[in-house]
Amino acid sequence: MHTRTPISQYADINDKETIPMKKTVATTSYQPSRVTELRTELARQIAIRSTTEGLQPTAVPGMGLFRRSVPSACTSATYEPSLIVFVQGKKRINVGRSTYLCDSTTFLLTSIDLPVVSQVVAATKESPNLGLALSLSMPEVRSLLSSDELPAAAQPSGTQGMAIGKTTPELLDACLRLIDLLDTPEDIPFLSTLIQREIIYRLLRSPQGAHLRAIATLGEQSHRTAKAVAWLRTNFAKPLRIEDLASMAQMGVSTLHHHFRSLTAMSPLQYQKHLRLHIARERMLNEGLDASSAAFEVGYESASQFNREYSRFFGQPPMRDIKSRRLTPIANPLTQSLTI
Repeated sequence: MHTRTPISQYADINDKETIPMKKTVATTSYQPSRVTELRTELARQIAIRSTTEGLQPTAVPGMGLFRRSVPSACTSATYEPSLIVFVQGKKRINVGRSTYLCDSTTFLLTSIDLPVVSQVVAATKESPNLGLALSLSMPEVRSLLSSDELPAAAQPSGTQGMAIGKTTPELLDACLRLIDLLDTPEDIPFLSTLIQREIIYRLLRSPQGAHLRAIATLGEQSHRTAKAVAWLRTNFAKPLRIEDLASMAQMGVSTLHHHFRSLTAMSPLQYQKHLRLHIARERMLNEGLDASSAAFEVGYESASQFNREYSRFFGQPPMRDIKSRRLTPIANPLTQSLTI
């Protein structure tokens, strides 16, 4: 049974000074020991509830808990808008040419669909890689942004679709309360919505929240670029005409290229190629397709071109890669698109 200090007693991790409090209440500055305490308890709760390898769905909508007891091979996936809170172990995530190293002190915020290659780099049976994954509702983000109570935040230059940040007491506490609901299933329909709304609020108030704001804010260039990303995500097998994509985003071609690369760390053509290769790999692995069938299903007109690009991207030819992956199986993901 764990106890927690009321949220009102915490100081904001991003403030340089202690938050002013009423004279009748003692002031509290940000204390690393408090973060450690909450992180340890969250790791304990996740370890108790995730007894098998991989990401496991829970009764709380959109929430999964994951465990990996050994380092993994590189895994391809597409991350949807989500929050991943890491509490133990280390994981490396590559998006285009950008690399994110996530450890027990960090969270990962993804605001658009992104094809990634990830790898657990530090995990043992005694100290497994543990964490919590939560899908983010963009309508809920927009609802919060429309609230007058939410303070405005500065817009960062070069907004990206993925950001890494340090976990705070407030965020860890909300995650613990979300996990606690698994003990009282009758409370989940009402309270999970409230707690998830609080988590989104915490993210929007964090330095990384500007990335989420930019995608959710209608009219912003990042939001219009995200529409182009969403179209490519849905129509990855169709031929790509950059002029049509720019028209959809209501931008010039060069402007779209600039903002698309800033958001995804890739050009539109690279994004489509990475997405096609990720999906082809998944279908060969899970549906038993041969390389030629997978190539044509994801939009390639030439099987030889697919083989060349696959080998360049994943390091070996398609069927050899699939054979080696089956020898070191990856646990089932929470969804077909999010693999932790």
